[in-house]
Amino acid sequence: MQNNFIIYSLPFAMKREDTIDYNIKAAWHSIARMYNQQAMKYGGTMSIGFALLNINTEEGTAATKIAPLMGLEARSLTRLLKSMEEKGLIYRETDKNDKRSVRIMLTAEGKKNKEKARETVLLFNEASREQIPQEKLEVFFDVLQKICRIIEKNTIYEKTTS
Repeated sequence: MQNNFIIYSLPFAMKREDTIDYNIKAAWHSIARMYNQQAMKYGGTMSIGFALLNINTEEGTAATKIAPLMGLEARSLTRLLKSMEEKGLIYRETDKNDKRSVRIMLTAEGKKNKEKARETVLLFNEASREQIPQEKLEVFFDVLQKICRIIEKNTIYEKTTS
């Protein structure tokens, strides 16, 4: 039997459904599942679609810039780029201005799949905006930004001495 309570150092117990992190994670998993279902129709994954969206269509993108844009570790990106190369979506090209740097370029197929990924993201956002009033979306974005600032301060778990 699964326990629905997470005990934090609070004066009360919280159901997981009442925690901020659980709701963000649950929403993200639903979004990821939806994007993966769409990507599978084209032989891809959400990760591939997200990578394609972060590669400049005309000039390509430096390989070292893609991981931070996606919030990935370099080794995870390496595996993803290898898979994308094997699928014929990208190729690597030495940077004309800096011979030490490698740019990730989109193939014709990569450009087509990037457009499909872009359309998928736009359709989701359009459908959400049709059902959620702008005022609520503004509050939602404001709350998410505040949560990010709280996390970025990196002081949540520091012990205070009195």
